[in-house]
Amino acid sequence: MLKRYVLAAAGAAILSAIIVQPSFAQATKLRIGVEGNYPPFSMIAPDGKLGGFDIDIANAVCAQMKAECSFVQQEFDGMIPALNAKKFDLIVASMTITEARRKSVDFSDPYYDVPSRFVAKAGAFADHSPASLKGKTIVVLRNSPRAAYLAETYKDSTIVFAGKETEVYMELAVGRADVGFGSSVVSGEAFLKKPEGKGYAQIGPAIRIGAGSGVGIAVRKDDEALRTQINAALAAFKANGGYKALADKYFDFDISGS
Repeated sequence: MLKRYVLAAAGAAILSAIIVQPSFAQATKLRIGVEGNYPPFSMIAPDGKLGGFDIDIANAVCAQMKAECSFVQQEFDGMIPALNAKKFDLIVASMTITEARRKSVDFSDPYYDVPSRFVAKAGAFADHSPASLKGKTIVVLRNSPRAAYLAETYKDSTIVFAGKETEVYMELAVGRADVGFGSSVVSGEAFLKKPEGKGYAQIGPAIRIGAGSGVGIAVRKDDEALRTQINAALAAFKANGGYKALADKYFDFDISGS
């Protein structure tokens, strides 16, 4: 499903060779909020360097904008408050665009979109309908669109929360939940392909929550100029083939959501 990861250092070198830079405003310095615990989108390599699809997208946007960028690691729950407190200037952390989040920040155009999947012991459930999961405990990332979806749709299930996406599957593996609900990509790579995921499987078809919203780069409400530049950089990166070349290094399916 997923291809071998490319780390930020290697990715930056490759991206510099394929990016054709348009004309942007004078180079500036930007601080980017990232997580580092959401493989294959954001992770820390054994040498301590940040890598993953999010990190490489951030590097590509910075290269297009001719900006000098640095990364600031932040727990996901605190991303938006930290952005608005000016701890950093933008967020590139697989943040789904939602109406609730739009009240606090603005978003770029989407740079990817993948569906969600339920995960459970193989053969434990025929499907993931609310009737099938009635009375069962489902673990999901706290304060996420998926958590809101479960609260609305699975009223007869017990919903418990994890602080990180990877912890969803840790909680499932140790028996604190019957079912996990998360990214189809992350559940496959961070859990099902690992030893601790043996005997587990994705159940039922994929689910798109708020289809068409996708994942965007967040900026403060008063940074319309920056948002405009980011959108132009993303568009240029897609137009020159850089986006597809990067995505193909991680995925063997279309992650763009188009």
